[in-house]
Amino acid sequence: MKQPHIHLSDVQGLGQLVVDATLGVTGIVEAMHHTVLGLPMPWGKGRHKPPTGVHGVVYQGLQGSSALVYRMVRRVTAGVGHGLDRAVEYFHPERDPARSSNARSIAVSILNGVLGDHMQAHGNPLTLGMTWRQDGRALAIGRTALAASIPHPSGKILVMLHGHCMNELQWTRNGHNHGAVLSAANGYTPLHLRYNTGLHISQNGRALAHMLEELVAQWPNPVQEICVVGYSMGGMVARSAFHYGEKAQHAWVQHVHKLFFVGTPQHGSMVERAGNLIDKALEASPYSHALARLGKIRSAGTTDLRHGNLIDEDWQGHDRFAHAHDQRQLSQLPANVKCYAIAAMIAKEPSAMWGQWVGDGLVPVKSALGRHRDQNRALHLPAEHQRVFYGLNHLALLDSQAVCDQLQAWISA
Repeated sequence: MKQPHIHLSDVQGLGQLVVDATLGVTGIVEAMHHTVLGLPMPWGKGRHKPPTGVHGVVYQGLQGSSALVYRMVRRVTAGVGHGLDRAVEYFHPERDPARSSNARSIAVSILNGVLGDHMQAHGNPLTLGMTWRQDGRALAIGRTALAASIPHPSGKILVMLHGHCMNELQWTRNGHNHGAVLSAANGYTPLHLRYNTGLHISQNGRALAHMLEELVAQWPNPVQEICVVGYSMGGMVARSAFHYGEKAQHAWVQHVHKLFFVGTPQHGSMVERAGNLIDKALEASPYSHALARLGKIRSAGTTDLRHGNLIDEDWQGHDRFAHAHDQRQLSQLPANVKCYAIAAMIAKEPSAMWGQWVGDGLVPVKSALGRHRDQNRALHLPAEHQRVFYGLNHLALLDSQAVCDQLQAWISA
């Protein structure tokens, strides 16, 4: 059966985002309008006092009239949004559609990666919850339900954690799926997680710790072993889950034998750092200062990628858009678990200096391997637990046969 691209709840969710965007742009235009009227100097924070004299009279008049216009725009926009909500709710839209096309699922995952924290805070129906998935559908967690959904469940579980702005369907790329290959070769039952990548990594880590504890308690067979593969942000969520699982003395922690990081930005991504620098550049002039708000729609999950925040203490009490240095608490790899890391370079030669910094296009090599000039922050993975692949970008890690072979070699070691 062909899966639908658009659901009634999508109309409601997208309508809410359009209303939010219109109100946000209105605020930006109003701020820029008032700045231009004040005629500040092009650099710095501009005037601290309102203009005086003839300019002051004109400024006050235009400011008052424009404020009325902007107020009317906001009221009309809010009214349209409220009316759309009421109209859609009349038909009782399905909040988490069981049937969905791959294209829709990917689009919703991207939206959550970019705006997921905002969407959750405003109750947007497109907000993703954290669920175990199989064949694109959420699994009910209960001993009977799991036994019915998973034929011949093994006592060995392979947990697959996707990356930022993605979902579990994107583990399959060009017909290849690492999880399927590794599970078939080693007798694992693969389980894929879908989660809102726009939330703080620590929020997803804590939720994953509780879900793993429930999963182990409800698994149809006694759990013998858990192996975790985290791609990109997924590896950071796994580390965060271990922190909270150990803190809560969860039973699942004792079942995990191996943890694999594939293109994981252990110490952050240069892409988010570049976004932070753009914010700073826009704030340098009062004429462009309002435009910095556009950059600050980035989700909490996105800004966590600047340095690699893992726990609540890494971000609580801090302005996540501030141009601050790495303020993370020291957090090492989980004890009694064998950890492995795979990095990639777009460059085809290991001697290319630019390739070390650019890495796979999103994650520098040192970050992916957990290396850091501060030895207290470095992860100190054994050399035989690290591997760099050349001529691959970040997405190519998902369907590289060489990467799959390396994972298999480590699993079977």
